[in-house]
This record gives sequence, C-alpha cells and structure tokens, in this order.
Amino acid sequence: MWNIGRLSRTTDCKIETIRYYEKIGLLPKPSRSDGGHRLYTAAQVSRLLFIRRARTLGFTLEHVRELIELSQDKQRSCQDALALTVRHLDLIETKLTQLQQIKSALMRMAGDCRVCCPDAKAPDCTIFEALTASYAVSTDNAGIAKCC
Repeated sequence: MWNIGRLSRTTDCKIETIRYYEKIGLLPKPSRSDGGHRLYTAAQVSRLLFIRRARTLGFTLEHVRELIELSQDKQRSCQDALALTVRHLDLIETKLTQLQQIKSALMRMAGDCRVCCPDAKAPDCTIFEALTASYAVSTDNAGIAKCC
C-alpha cells in the first residue's frame, strides 16, 4: 500500500491533483488507514500513471474518462479507442497549424521591430502597433521592412 506522498513522488503528480482525480471519479477513492490516511493499491498507481500519460498527450479529462471506460469494457471494440485517438490527433493537427501561424506572426513582428525601431522608445515600437491592429509595416520587393 502506498500513501499519498509516495504516490505523488512516484507519479510526479501533485497531491492536490490526485485528490481532484478522486473527487471527479477518475481515480477510485483509496482505502484509509486507522489514522485516516489514504492508502493506494498497485492498481490505483497504474490508473494514475495511465491518467498522467493520457494528460501528457493532451487528452481532456472527459477523454481520459472515456479511455478508462473503454479499457475496462470487454464488449467494446478497439476501434472505439482508435476513433477517440484519431479525433484527438485531428485536434492536435489543427492546433499545430494555429501555432505555426502564431509563430510566423511573432517572427514577423520581431523582425520588423529589429529593422524599424532598434533605437525607438517602447511606446513607439512596432510590436505594440501590431498588437493594437494599427500595424502598417510593408515590405519592398526584397522582403525588407519599410517603416511608416
């Protein structure tokens, strides 16, 4: 049997998070010692590691719940787990596209600032203009920023 401190250290999961997972039913409530301390079994340790890995991969708590249910249901097909995973992968692909767009915008803002206002005072920086949507730096044919 493991106490909550050992479980926390072993799984690299905060005690508050373990208690939260218990509260929402992802982790079965542990038995208690005579002194009232939580005592976890090897099965609960495995469940918490499963939850942590799924969360690391970006699955939502509801998806983790569904994966747990699938893992325990001998009547359900592996295809159900595959479908959930593919839906999650599609979401990750969308997020990666969005992050690439954010990266491009930030790189453009940083590059324009380096060219347009290396000695400017902060209030005059093109970065602030870009963030307030009044940004009007264009590029010439060589791709060099021309400042307004």
